[in-house]
Amino acid sequence: MKTKKLKFFKYIIETSILILAIFIIGTSSFKTATYSANENINKSVDLTTMALFINKEEELKLKKEEEKQKQATLQKYLYDSLDSYTGDLTGYGIDCPLCSGRLACNSKLDLRNGKNTYNDKTYGQVNIVASSKNLPCGTIIRFKNKKISKDPIIAIVLDRGVLGNDIDLLAPSNAYAAKHIGRSSITYDVLRRGWEK
Repeated sequence: MKTKKLKFFKYIIETSILILAIFIIGTSSFKTATYSANENINKSVDLTTMALFINKEEELKLKKEEEKQKQATLQKYLYDSLDSYTGDLTGYGIDCPLCSGRLACNSKLDLRNGKNTYNDKTYGQVNIVASSKNLPCGTIIRFKNKKISKDPIIAIVLDRGVLGNDIDLLAPSNAYAAKHIGRSSITYDVLRRGWEK
């Protein structure tokens, strides 16, 4: 009888182990299936997120390209020549014998501190020139002179005292003007005639 009980007990233990093994295998398969399902959901969310990111990136590229084109159009407009003149370029310092430190077109601007540039709201920091009344005050011009700069020079008419189409470039001092500017013949472009309206 003990042998039968032992066999029966052994049978129950083996069956229990088998049921437990099936349960464990079934549970791990369920977890794998659940994990796979979750992984697929994550992938679809990631793909959607990537698509949104790509669309946003394309949108930013388009906006940058539009801004670039606007800037190019604005630059072309700002730097297109309205007219060209040929005249002599000379230099002068605010310390010249007949200079008061104030400019004919803007007497509020005191340059006795040695400043020889002007901050224009459209063209930024520009040089100051004197011209005849052929060019209205506030006119923006562009010229090249390799002795002064390798880049084109942008300047604004803020002073008077020269004749015809000549231009007098304001320098830090008369001595600097004599040494670094001298006198030369130039052709200059008018980029803006007078003050902006």
